[in-house]
Amino acid sequence: MSYQYLLFEKPEDKIALVTFNRPDTLNALSPELIQEFSDILDEISRDESIRVVILTGAGQAFAAGADIEAMSKFTPLQIRNYVAKGHEALFKIESLPQVVIAAVNGFCLGGGNEFAMACDFVYASVKARFGQPEIKLGIIPGFGGTQRLPRLIGKARAKELCLTGEFIKGEEAVSLGLANKVFPAEQLMAETMKTARDIAAKGRISTQAVKQLIDRGTEIDLRAACRLEVETFGMVFNSSDAREGLTAFLAKRQPDFKGTRES
Repeated sequence: MSYQYLLFEKPEDKIALVTFNRPDTLNALSPELIQEFSDILDEISRDESIRVVILTGAGQAFAAGADIEAMSKFTPLQIRNYVAKGHEALFKIESLPQVVIAAVNGFCLGGGNEFAMACDFVYASVKARFGQPEIKLGIIPGFGGTQRLPRLIGKARAKELCLTGEFIKGEEAVSLGLANKVFPAEQLMAETMKTARDIAAKGRISTQAVKQLIDRGTEIDLRAACRLEVETFGMVFNSSDAREGLTAFLAKRQPDFKGTRES
């Protein structure tokens, strides 16, 4: 399938690279781009050869936010549908069986920050700038910013960012828990690929289980979450990847994980 506003590549075995590709608009998240992104996620979810997805942006931005020009012409029904489509795409990121890493190379604002927060974790360039500046336009975050941001960095700091619209640098994003690591701009993709390779070499069953357990477990009480871990551990332990991992450890060799989602 071909895409107009996104680049979809497989630079290495088991790794997919998705790039927002509207650099002339700082990768503004138009309705058409969001629809293409949703379609790409459907394609990725069906592809068992992909273990890790890297999401980034072309040019000087990851994504500088929603498409304000398009939004200014929307009717109330159209704006509601636009926002709903954005939420749908972000929930698709979180429900993917693959691990998704955001590589933030520049402006990551508004909807861009909201897309990054839906990824499993974020690596940033020293040039990265994060923020939710919607308040400066007389509107509010619309793709989950008022909900995912406080869950990541706490209520008070999330309120401050959303109410002032301030931008923060990558180093502060790391200190807040919004990003994991910061790298020099020229090293960002190489370092992200290094981590992607490391995760892609692990077993599909166990990486998917870790992602789902953390996402689901943090939304329920601790005892219920631990019961969920117990049940999931039993199922993972019975997989072919678990047998391979234990056998390789005892034989003092590197494991060769080939398990599928069903085994």
